[in-house]
Amino acid sequence: MYRTVIKPTCDFLVALVAFVLLLPIFLVVAILLWMSLKGNPFFTQTRPGKNKKLFKIIKFRTMSNERDEQGKLLPDEDRLGGFGAIVRKTSLDELPQLLNVIKGDMSIVGPRPLLPEYLPLYNSEQQKRHDVKPGITGWAQVNGRNSVTWDEKFTLDVWYVHHINFLLDLKILFLTAKKVVNSEGVTATGHVTMPTFVDYVKEKNLKKKE
Repeated sequence: MYRTVIKPTCDFLVALVAFVLLLPIFLVVAILLWMSLKGNPFFTQTRPGKNKKLFKIIKFRTMSNERDEQGKLLPDEDRLGGFGAIVRKTSLDELPQLLNVIKGDMSIVGPRPLLPEYLPLYNSEQQKRHDVKPGITGWAQVNGRNSVTWDEKFTLDVWYVHHINFLLDLKILFLTAKKVVNSEGVTATGHVTMPTFVDYVKEKNLKKKE
């Protein structure tokens, strides 16, 4: 009952009310990012949702599109502006995803929606993270976020899929608020952003060959 009726209903109502209440902040952040990045403050990208159904996720854009002489994007640390860093650190970049929840593509709590190119790289157990809707926050986010390895993150995601309940979701929301206030786990050690799962798998395979 909770998974199929209560959770989706609560997701819609909470996201709708939160979006209306946070609309002034939403508009201020959008305007400041537009001024800081000199362009579109929004970032959209295709992500797999429940049952691997693709949808367009929307976030605030925190990095510029600056490129080098060869036309390649500069490293993340060079493209992450001052205000963009603040937005990322405070997790305000996730705010537009309330629209994804209202549309029904996402849940408030669930495994984070990742890139479609990761799908062939998951093992059979990791694939189970797509048995539920992806979330704005999740069990992995409150247990390390970007400071844990990909394998650890997926283990946490699948654990959540097997243990979804109302009290667990409340606990995750409480811990998320605590993490945001303390700015914990925003980046991986030695990185401005989390290294891709593709690079992680390549590195693992290289180590196995050594």
